[in-house]
Order: sequence, then C-alpha cells, then structure tokens
Amino acid sequence: MIDEKEIINKCLRNDRKAQKILYDHYAPVLLGVCMRYTRDKAEAEDVLQEGFVKIFSNLKNFEGRCSPGTWIRKIMVNTAITIYHRNMKHRYQTNIDDLAERITETRFDFDTDFTCEELLMVIRQLSPGYRTIFNLYAIEGYRHREIAEMMDIDVNTSKSQYSRAKKLIRSRLLKLKQVAVKQNE
Repeated sequence: MIDEKEIINKCLRNDRKAQKILYDHYAPVLLGVCMRYTRDKAEAEDVLQEGFVKIFSNLKNFEGRCSPGTWIRKIMVNTAITIYHRNMKHRYQTNIDDLAERITETRFDFDTDFTCEELLMVIRQLSPGYRTIFNLYAIEGYRHREIAEMMDIDVNTSKSQYSRAKKLIRSRLLKLKQVAVKQNE
C-alpha cells in the first residue's frame, strides 16, 4: 500500500518517480472506468492519458476533502465525459458530397444535380434559426427533442423551423434549376 499523501506531495514537487508510482497505482482501475465511456481500449487509453495530464496539472488544487483516489477518479470520469461530448459532435457528420446526393436525389427529385457550393450557398442563405435547426437535424443527425434542449426551444418549434427550412431550400433550389434551364436554352 502506498502513502498517498506522501506521493502527492512528491508529485507536487515534480518528482517523476512519484508520478510514475501514482500512475501505476491508479491506471489499471481508471482504465476500467475509461472503458465504460469509450468504444474500444485504444480510445480508453487516450482518455486515460488525457485524464492523467489533468490530474497532474491540477494536483495543486487537491484540498484533501476526500481521498486522493476519489478525487482522481472524479477527474477521470469528467475527462471521459468531456471527450465523449467532444466526439458526439462528429458522430453524425456527413460529407457535403453525400448530403448533396441525398438532397438532390431523394428529397427533391430534380433532374439537375447541384454542386456542393450551390447547396452550401442555399443553406447559408437561411436565417440563423432555420439554418441551425436544418444543420442539426438533417446534417448532424440530432432528433428534434435533442435540438429543443440544446436550443432551449419547444420541440414543435424545432419541427416547424426544420419544415420551413426545407421548404425554403426546395424553392431556392428550384429557382437555381430554372436559371440553369434558361441559360441552357
């Protein structure tokens, strides 16, 4: 058994041996904690490393109100949750080329394919509210309930803004198509 207070005091003085002892003592248990928040062991090991960086850089803030093990575990859990949320932003990312294909082929049934630039231009022309709801729902894959919580709006508001955004996108794409047809005549 290690004397945690002595090890922490040595760690505060940047004693590398003490840091290794602290790491070796807690890493196996904390890796198990990290595994519950990640998809695989490699990702859990990344969380573990980032968590220990936070632990060592914040050790000076340890006040002793709880055991060092409890404090260390709390930092590791918070690190895992932070990384989980950071990665959630990218979970439903769609390549803009895939989005262009989905919008033009499955939703609008136009004969004309639109370029990514045209689609982005049309989406950027939406009001900030419509654009945000459209991006969160159609591109990022969030549900209206989740969007409502994030945006602090009613679920029905999210649904109606998404519906209006789609309608505006359709009409603007139709205008682009008409302009393209006229130019080809």
